[in-house]
Amino acid sequence: MHKVFISYHHQNDQQYKEALIELGEEFSVFIDRSVNTNDISEEYEDDVIRRIIRDNYLVDSTVTIVLVGKETKRRKHVDWEIFSSMYNGSVNKRSGVIVVNLPGTSENIHASYGDKEQLLYPDVQSWTPIESRAEYERIYPDMPARIIDNLIEPNVKISVIPWGQITRKRLAFLINAAFNNRANCEYKLTPMRRANS
Repeated sequence: MHKVFISYHHQNDQQYKEALIELGEEFSVFIDRSVNTNDISEEYEDDVIRRIIRDNYLVDSTVTIVLVGKETKRRKHVDWEIFSSMYNGSVNKRSGVIVVNLPGTSENIHASYGDKEQLLYPDVQSWTPIESRAEYERIYPDMPARIIDNLIEPNVKISVIPWGQITRKRLAFLINAAFNNRANCEYKLTPMRRANS
């Protein structure tokens, strides 16, 4: 089993995080390493919060699942968690990344990086390549900018799955694929967000 960090907007999407953890525990798909509500005081300085997330939670995780709801892209902590997951440091190595679009977002659109992954979705009849940032922003209006920055990179592998399509088999496959491909991902790392919007 792989250690997985779940990045999400705590106030809006806690129930999805809990449901994902329940699925992971029930079927022994992954070990949760994510921050829980009230684990880190909001009164800390930004640099302290980033260090705690990186050094206490992400340090031994190898895959990050980003739950994308309607407000996720506006949250600075989510951006920091994604950045720290993608950063290949001397202690904290880069993680593989999976995106789960929650209900109310672009919930019926997948992004796949390979034929084997596409076999998980026999009901999807057409896979259309997306080549521009503008097209990604149109299709995924709620997606964090850092994820879009990397979806358009040719040497980055990120899967996007709708919440309603998650099954034990698909989740296990995606976690294993993200884990296996993480070292080869050449993530684009732009400066981190300074504030919520």
